[in-house]
Amino acid sequence: MNKFLSKFSVFELIIIAMMAALGIATKPVVVPLAHIITGPLYIPGGAIAGGFYMMWIVLGAGLVRRRGTATLIAFVQAIMIIVTGVYGTHGIISIATYTLPGFMVDLILLITRGKKNLLLDCFAGGIAANLSGTFLSNLVFFKLPLIPLVLSLSSAALSGGLGGIIAFNIIKGFKKLNILGIER
Repeated sequence: MNKFLSKFSVFELIIIAMMAALGIATKPVVVPLAHIITGPLYIPGGAIAGGFYMMWIVLGAGLVRRRGTATLIAFVQAIMIIVTGVYGTHGIISIATYTLPGFMVDLILLITRGKKNLLLDCFAGGIAANLSGTFLSNLVFFKLPLIPLVLSLSSAALSGGLGGIIAFNIIKGFKKLNILGIER
């Protein structure tokens, strides 16, 4: 683990910690708002809200641009959730339900990075993060029937893609203003 962490600078580790914290802090604000829309449709609120709190995973990966960044952000979120017992805790299962979306973002970035299209990276990463999180949460907790599951996954893909586009625009703004020294 030490060898893995040594490839990140202290500044990058701070960005990773900030993105993990912002993702956790955003969830209790966004999920109740999403429940207003999803409740009557019997869709878990995280399917819609997930795109906006998983946006931080995509944003962190886009800012740091190193393999494993998204997985590390998501893993830090899982540890924070378990240790603090805050909103959305599912005990030790949180390691899987929180880390998988980060892993999926890293997998998408591994596949798409050669194309040098940051918008595509962010968009696909947001979709992958929210789809995987929604699917795994359904598998472990909700066990929705087929039609609500398809509606939930469709909503998750839309929300995740929008979160990815928001992350892209934030990264683009950082580049334009030369904030954080992002030139990559």
